[in-house]
Amino acid sequence: MTTSDLKLLPDGKAYDDLWRNFTWEIPERFNIATAVCDKWSGEPDKLALIYKTLEGDVENFTYGDLIAHSNRAANMLRAAGVNRGDRIALLLPQRPETAICHLALYKLGAIAVPMAMLFGVDALHYRLADSGARFVITTHAGVEKLSSMSERPATLEAIYTVDGDLSGATNFAASLERQSTHFDPVDTGPDDPALMVYTSGTTGPPKGALHGHRVLIGHLPCTEFVHEGFPKPNDILWTPADWAWAGGLLNVLLPGLYYGVPVLAHKFEKFDPEAAFALMEEFKVRNTFIPATALKMLRTVPNPSKRYDLRLRTIGSGGEALGRKLVDWGRQELGITINEFYGQTECNLVLGSSTGQGVSRSGAIGKPIPGHDVAIVDRDGDVLPPGAQGTVAVRRPDPVMFLEYWGNPEATKDKYVGDWLLTGDQGYVDDDGYFHFVGRDDDVITSAGYRIGPGEIEDCLIGHPAVALAAAVGKPDPERTEIVKAFLVLNDGFEASDDLAQEIQTWVRQRLSAHEYPREIAFEDSLPLTTTGKVIRRILRDRG
Repeated sequence: MTTSDLKLLPDGKAYDDLWRNFTWEIPERFNIATAVCDKWSGEPDKLALIYKTLEGDVENFTYGDLIAHSNRAANMLRAAGVNRGDRIALLLPQRPETAICHLALYKLGAIAVPMAMLFGVDALHYRLADSGARFVITTHAGVEKLSSMSERPATLEAIYTVDGDLSGATNFAASLERQSTHFDPVDTGPDDPALMVYTSGTTGPPKGALHGHRVLIGHLPCTEFVHEGFPKPNDILWTPADWAWAGGLLNVLLPGLYYGVPVLAHKFEKFDPEAAFALMEEFKVRNTFIPATALKMLRTVPNPSKRYDLRLRTIGSGGEALGRKLVDWGRQELGITINEFYGQTECNLVLGSSTGQGVSRSGAIGKPIPGHDVAIVDRDGDVLPPGAQGTVAVRRPDPVMFLEYWGNPEATKDKYVGDWLLTGDQGYVDDDGYFHFVGRDDDVITSAGYRIGPGEIEDCLIGHPAVALAAAVGKPDPERTEIVKAFLVLNDGFEASDDLAQEIQTWVRQRLSAHEYPREIAFEDSLPLTTTGKVIRRILRDRG
């Protein structure tokens, strides 16, 4: 099998031709694990994953390794009672077991529910309970978090650890030892559930965006487009983004395996721009997905091309606006035009740029990726003319589009107007067809590449005994795009102080995550409210 056989976008075609002539070919039966792993069974020695541990050791995993390990895992989970449609949580960082578990669950017809290691106890408990997850597969650090829950979710039956023996968890590796390396994947269609990624919770609690196996197919055109005819000989993919997020999993790991391109796995304890350049040099990384905040940190490194022997061919970025300075830096310091793309958990990678295709304009996201029908619409779903501001929307059916919000039919219904999925983001199209991002029509906060909903933060804040009312907003920040700022009204008997502010910050950080805690806190006598009792966050944002 050659990689050219797998491409959805033919080489040498202009953007207009690609857009005009593209048609989806969705097979009647499709399974992500078969598509990204088992199809390479004829080339068992082909390199699939390169894993650099925190200690600096390097392990290579071939497709033969992934097939054998994922089959063992599937057999083990089946023996443990995992059935088709069961939700299994993966609380894991970038490491081989993460890929192996995803593949095993897809082969079983179960639903993988990835969760980020940076989540705190409350955030994990909510997602586990809401999804009805039966098992959690995690690390020792994850087991410690789960063990600190005051009450375990009712559906959670067992915890597995990939780090070896630990009280309160089953040894994952030991459980695989006696399992067969043969497993026949269940027969799945493209619309059968495969994956559930939780949104940031922009309105109310986070919602589980359920995706079918076809979601992988929906991501492929943008992967090829943004990475300039991907794959090319000697391509190697890497991202600092967590594989628990759609950006790490669906933009990098699964497409890389699908195309037979080695994927580099390495978890930084804390992102270090010098270490990131050294990593890309060491493994001759050619293709990257790097969120804008990480790019801003890389930009602080002087003369990177002179100090590091870089082999970069493409850089893709999304999740927050790049801005002209980052694009100029990429061209001047790396000799690469960073290609921007756009999407969200429910419907990812639908807009993008590609310098090689002549689709690149400073200040614009790009144009619709072939196969995706994207427009600016008004509240009634009518398409607006160039220059008019409205909501960025994507027309269904589309293979990259989610199936539903888990257990929330009303929210699913509200996501659409007619056949248009409403992203909730405001923008406009210029006369040449380029999409420009203006802002959000909800209160989502974009910080360091993460989309953060205020609802979950506010719920956590008011759980502190000192807090009576809370509102979380985004405050502009030159490095992170925005930081979380909290406005608090205290309960009687508590006085505002720096010590109390620090205590509340620690409270949120430990219970939610390091990227969601408020970096600034303002104590108020009251909060601006609507007549229905809702906080008017716009007024708070204007206060800064």
